[in-house]
Amino acid sequence: MIYTIIFLILFIIELLYFKVADKFNIIDKPNLRSSHTEITLRGGGIIFWFAALLYFTQNIQYNYFFFTGITLVSLVSFWDDIQSLSNKIRISVHFLSISLIFYDLGVFSNVSIPWVVLAYIFAIGIINAYNFMDGINGITGLYTIVIMGSLWYVNKYVQLFVDVDFIVYPILASVVFLFFNYRKKAKCFAGDVGSIAIAFWIIYLIFKLILNTNSIIWLLFLAVYGVDAICTILHRLYLKQNIFEAHRLHFYQILSNEYKIQHRLVALIYAIVQSLISIVVIFLYQKIKN
Repeated sequence: MIYTIIFLILFIIELLYFKVADKFNIIDKPNLRSSHTEITLRGGGIIFWFAALLYFTQNIQYNYFFFTGITLVSLVSFWDDIQSLSNKIRISVHFLSISLIFYDLGVFSNVSIPWVVLAYIFAIGIINAYNFMDGINGITGLYTIVIMGSLWYVNKYVQLFVDVDFIVYPILASVVFLFFNYRKKAKCFAGDVGSIAIAFWIIYLIFKLILNTNSIIWLLFLAVYGVDAICTILHRLYLKQNIFEAHRLHFYQILSNEYKIQHRLVALIYAIVQSLISIVVIFLYQKIKN
């Protein structure tokens, strides 16, 4: 029953946000590097922050480092959705927010310095990859449900590592977002506020699971995005392009724009492939553990 109530609250919040976005003209205008062709509301992914807020208000004695962190990255990302910010400001806030959750997870006290450095590199990389990959209808919502669904399964049947609601709430937010985004003509896009906020949430959960199981195999829950992002960076470096500038060279963009495959189908393919990889990851972990 509580999940139904949370879902309805998030649905209403999303509808109210659309009115705010309409009033203040928070929109995404297509350009030469976009995969869409029509003006669309931006920032619908703010629903992920509201999901975090709803969870925090019910568990106020816990998770304040996480909630402070996701609030910081959401604020700076939403600001960037409205008015472009410098990379220095965004990266600084990301670094601070990641430091907060690393402190909360005990990374600084339980992990050696070289691994801490690698953890920062992975965390910053995941945030940027998730942001870069948010370019076609449905891909962020579907991929998030696959990751969160995999984490839910691990939490319930393999290794209890977190309160189940902490996984279910972002799943509910993803379903609400997909209702408006997984369409031929999307009502809204996630915006930086959505892709970065949910990436931050995923980082917290995956790193918590890694620390609880002493296994980095769970990073493969992000395998599809990781391979696409890394291959694209290497390709652009080979072409001597600025990797920080917008482009249309991600594999999903090539499929959508060059091969004209429907955006929703490409997003579904990415989700299915990651689902299969996640199933193998869980199977291998249980096999090794036993």
